[in-house]
Amino acid sequence: MGISGAINHDAAVATVHEGEILFASHSERYSKKKNDPDLHHALIKDAIRYSGTPDIIAWYEKPVLKKLRQLRAGQFDLAFDRQELPKNYLKDYPELKNIPVKYQSHHYTHAASGYFSSPFDDAVVVVIDSIGEFETLSFWRAKGKDLQRVYSQAYPHSIGLFYSAMTARLGLKPQEDEYILMGMAAYGDPHRKHQGKELIQHIYDTFGIRHENGLATYTMQSSNVIHFAENLHRGCRWFLPELTTEQDHFDLAAATQHVYELILRELLWKAKQYYFSDNVVLMGGCALNCSANSLIKEYYKNIWIMPNPGDSGSCIGATQKYMKQRIEWKTPYLGHDIPGEYPTEAILNNLIKYPDSVFGIASGRAEFGPRALGNRTLTADPRGDTIKDKVNEIKKRQKFRPFAPMILEEDVDEYFDGPTGPYMQFVAKCKHPKEFPAIVHKDGTSRVQTVNKQQHPDLHDLLTRFKDKTGCPMLLNTSLNIKGMPIVNDGQDAFNFSKYYQTLVFTSLK
Repeated sequence: MGISGAINHDAAVATVHEGEILFASHSERYSKKKNDPDLHHALIKDAIRYSGTPDIIAWYEKPVLKKLRQLRAGQFDLAFDRQELPKNYLKDYPELKNIPVKYQSHHYTHAASGYFSSPFDDAVVVVIDSIGEFETLSFWRAKGKDLQRVYSQAYPHSIGLFYSAMTARLGLKPQEDEYILMGMAAYGDPHRKHQGKELIQHIYDTFGIRHENGLATYTMQSSNVIHFAENLHRGCRWFLPELTTEQDHFDLAAATQHVYELILRELLWKAKQYYFSDNVVLMGGCALNCSANSLIKEYYKNIWIMPNPGDSGSCIGATQKYMKQRIEWKTPYLGHDIPGEYPTEAILNNLIKYPDSVFGIASGRAEFGPRALGNRTLTADPRGDTIKDKVNEIKKRQKFRPFAPMILEEDVDEYFDGPTGPYMQFVAKCKHPKEFPAIVHKDGTSRVQTVNKQQHPDLHDLLTRFKDKTGCPMLLNTSLNIKGMPIVNDGQDAFNFSKYYQTLVFTSLK
């Protein structure tokens, strides 16, 4: 059994046997607390139900090193809290009594989750997050069953902390709302001038950012690939406080995203200098930035981003040290099961009969990761002019935010230009944006989920039949939850969602 995120944020559990992932899910789905850091007894029981009592617990980080970093960061209350030590923490869970606990480094579990679930036998692995024990950035050489760190960068120099600090500066919740900042960027101008210079330059000057291939005025002065003069663990609410309007925030978001992309380009190039491969694996919380991820194709032919690349996904990689074989990634549908037949007929009939309505789907095993992929989904016809507003109202989200399309894989090239895939990890230009206003950002891009028969035959059948009746091969897709709440997990959750938010939810047919 692998455990990740616990005590910190977004606790998750995975059970793995002989390279097969038997179960993986998040505590928040059971407790109904977004990013819940505490393990939940129902989650552990579900994991044991699918796989039996584990023989080893693999923990996603090394607690002593983490406490040393907390001391350095001045987090003395955390550093001296013995209850935060896993062995003490796990005493509250009798289901895990007397099971030995093994520890792996934070960035190793990220890298292992990505590489050992990938289709590659050879790859560059890049891990970018806010912070592990000390590491904020690492490059790895992966070949066969061997995974070797070739470069590491330490706290406080962290592009992930920078992005989270700017998330807080915009009045959003760090470690949770970074994806909102990414969406806001499409509505802003990163080159807007303020006090005589571009916002991008303000960021570089204020935070003292230096990197090897960045702006011409900056040169590398240490062994760090990226350097920050400010410790952004403390946040940056003080940055340009006079910029307070909505458009100001859009422009700051655009500048933040632009700087992040400049640095990511360099990191991708730099990683290839340490180990040459046409294959790259990107992991860590920063790998959820689908706008930036679209740049990867400039440097590598083949890309793998495990669908849950943040801390909660590291529970899978933590187990790899104890596997005799590599982890086999078969499906992202690894969580709690709502058994029965996928309600294709009912969904299709209602989509055709009520084209301007929104419907939920809760069927089969829940997706592992932050994104709904057809089993815990809100869906609608993406062509309606009012659909975006209707779905945002249900989910209690900002009105400007569009949604993702799920589209038949065989039709994707007709409608989108750019990198796509089954897990909504990239953005691509929509070729017909006026026809699909609900799934297109202001910059004309969409976060595309492709669907084929192998990965989800029932969803593929639904899309095929919808296309046969309407000529449209795609549906709107967003997670079955409201802003700030976890995704629906079980049948009772689906019932409650339908009742409280007046939205019809189709569940499995028994």
